[in-house]
Amino acid sequence: MSAPAKARFALEFEKPIREIEEKIAALRASSEGAGLDVSKELASLEDKLETTRREVYGNLSPWQRVQLARHPRRPYSLDYIQLLFEDFQELHGDRLFMDDESTVGGTAMFEGNPVVVIGQQKGRDTKENLRRNFGCPNPEGYRKALRLMKLAERFGIPVVTLVDTPGAFPGIGSEERHVAEAIAVNLREMSQLRVPIVTFVIGEGGSGGALGIAVSDRVFILENAYYSVISPEGCAAILFKDRAHAPKAAEALKLDAPNLVKLGVVDGIVKEPLGGAQENPAVTASAMRKTLRESLAELGKLKADKLLAARYAKFRGMGVVAS
Repeated sequence: MSAPAKARFALEFEKPIREIEEKIAALRASSEGAGLDVSKELASLEDKLETTRREVYGNLSPWQRVQLARHPRRPYSLDYIQLLFEDFQELHGDRLFMDDESTVGGTAMFEGNPVVVIGQQKGRDTKENLRRNFGCPNPEGYRKALRLMKLAERFGIPVVTLVDTPGAFPGIGSEERHVAEAIAVNLREMSQLRVPIVTFVIGEGGSGGALGIAVSDRVFILENAYYSVISPEGCAAILFKDRAHAPKAAEALKLDAPNLVKLGVVDGIVKEPLGGAQENPAVTASAMRKTLRESLAELGKLKADKLLAARYAKFRGMGVVAS
């Protein structure tokens, strides 16, 4: 008899789905050993599984989307770089202090055309997370990103950025080396960069840590990512004096993709497979590819002065909410 499939990681709201998956796996394993025909029972369970998946993932709350954005199997920047680009050549260091591995970037080809791609990178295990600083950039990460953007500007090629950070690293060393100044310089310089910039929020988009590489002509967000001035836990700790109120804070922050489009903070949503990008990274990357292709084609028609004027107007227009 073959061993039952190992249970996959499940978020709390995903447990009804995992329970049905385990029943299907157990039924298949037992039927193989006994030579029984359980096709009807399997069909019934598979129908129930599909219905349950659609019910669960079709009615996600903002907090549940935050949890999916943090899913340990969710694709990270380097995963998407591999799926979207060819001939990626990673470049290291900020030429001032060190190489911050929470930020990755370099030159690449996108459908035959050169680009500079920059992403925030988390780790898959404790060792890699320590090396990547849990995806929280130090000032050197932002200075490296800016160095690469300036390189793109020098050669007249577009910049693509992938946002996935809980926020910039708030440690003593980071503060001593002026992380707020590094982010502020990026905001200023990106607003004046004379080449197209396209951003995808692929997971967590936390505060200035995210915005430091996202002052862009087009900002898109994956369906189950979030983009916010503060994390739900941080907001709950400040406003409600208890991080347990994070679900309530997530609702109030309107940090999920549909609300961000309504508020004009992002330009569009990239659809994910049912259950999240981790269920089929290639399908997610394909949707990103189409969006990126269309955006670069559109932005590539604009002369630099018009590009900068439109970028300025885009960000000046945020925060205006109809009464």
